[in-house]
Parts: sequence; C-alpha cells; structure tokens
Amino acid sequence: EAQLEESGGGSVQAGGSLRLSCTASGFTFDESIMGWYRQAPGNECELVSSISYLGDIYYADSVKGRFTISQNDAKNTVYLDMNSLNPEDTAVYYCAPTYLPPGGPCRKRAYNFSGQGTQVTVSS
Repeated sequence: EAQLEESGGGSVQAGGSLRLSCTASGFTFDESIMGWYRQAPGNECELVSSISYLGDIYYADSVKGRFTISQNDAKNTVYLDMNSLNPEDTAVYYCAPTYLPPGGPCRKRAYNFSGQGTQVTVSS
C-alpha cells in the first residue's frame, strides 16, 4: 500500500488561511499528476487543484486566486496553501493521483492508498 498522508487541516474563521501537506511514501510523483480533492457532506468528490510532474497546474474556478498548489520533490510532498477561506471551503481534503476514477480520490483506500484526508472547517 502506498502512503499519501494528508495533514494541516483545522478550524479557522472566514478569511483565514491554512496550509495542507501531502507526504508520500512508497509512491513517487514522477510522471504523475497529483491532485487535491475535497468532499463535503452530501457533495461529490471535487478536484480542487492539481499539479503535474512538469509543473502544469489546474485550479477549480471556486478556488482560483485563493489557493496555491506546490510540490517539493525532495520531500516527496505536495502542498495546498489556502487563503481567504470561506465556509463553502469546509470539507475533508484528500490528495491522490488524478488517474483514479471519479470519486476514487475521496475513498482512495479502495485503491491501495493510505490516508484518511484532513478536515477543514471554516466558520463565518
């Protein structure tokens, strides 16, 4: 089982910031596109941002200008810096490779990836 462990979540007030980290073990980012996903209760698993091994970056419209994804290959870690958080950002955040099928990143243990996500709660 490859490890993709998320950390850095927490509870903040609207307008606050958090930095999420995803540290990999038994898995490398070479030739992979890594994504940050989130799932709020009653909602689908949503791709928030992704970064390729070539540095190509994607952001969902809802987070453009507020979130920044980055990658440290030496530490085998992907980060998500989240600023200007609002209550709509409340969800469990997961990191996973984007080749998993729809919904897969938010239940990645079914695909032999460890990691239970990290909860982000934003209060108004």
